[in-house]
Amino acid sequence: MNGEYSYDLLVVELDNTSGVATITLDRPEKRNALNGELVDELSDAIAWADADERVRAVLLRGAGKDFCAGVDLQALLDMADASVDEQLEDADALADLFLIIRRVGTPVVAAVQGNALAGGCGLATACDIVLAADDARFGYPEVNIGFVPAMVMAMLRRAVGEKRAFDLIATGRIIGAEEAERYGLIQHVYPRAEFDDRADEFAASLAGRSASALALSKRLLYQSELHSFEAAVRAGAELNVLARLTDDYRAGVEEFLSSKKKRKKKGGG
Repeated sequence: MNGEYSYDLLVVELDNTSGVATITLDRPEKRNALNGELVDELSDAIAWADADERVRAVLLRGAGKDFCAGVDLQALLDMADASVDEQLEDADALADLFLIIRRVGTPVVAAVQGNALAGGCGLATACDIVLAADDARFGYPEVNIGFVPAMVMAMLRRAVGEKRAFDLIATGRIIGAEEAERYGLIQHVYPRAEFDDRADEFAASLAGRSASALALSKRLLYQSELHSFEAAVRAGAELNVLARLTDDYRAGVEEFLSSKKKRKKKGGG
């Protein structure tokens, strides 16, 4: 890695060659559980990555054995006597984190090893693409303590569908990577021994794509659910025009046409 940025509960590194910013949750002794400080730092780090022109993809990891065990229950218990306004402020901070991941144009990839449970599973689901080691486990066990995975429910429903979402929420059961892939909760599974390298390779490959095309695609994808079918198609037409005006598009088309002509000459000769 060519650069490192200082946080208390995160390790943030930028590879200037690939354009990948790796953000690592760094509370391994707490299984990377989310407390207020970690949530704030993570929101800041993702906003920084999106604003830095050198960053073309973000890879989100967890230090130690687990990706993220969810919200820090001790932190929640410590707030038991807080006012409603204080409780709402705390909950809103986590909601803002999930929304920031969706709003930034830079693709955010979760690399999950070990457990991604409750809010930790929600954090992975909030990312644009989820990679998993074959020993990873996913689930929403909040029902077992009388709690509700409220903020992540909208994302989970979109990822796996209504019935499967309710099944996971109502039973609180934990599923392995293979089942999670069948559900659509994750997109790629790699052997644990190869996982770190494969995740790095995937993120670097994504970072090698057109940044403008990825940002526009991400924007349209997440905004389309706000529109009717016809309005979504019309929004796609408008974005199509924006894409035509980008330098990446023009360079890509010129390169394609040039290489096509060369292939024809070679074949004809």
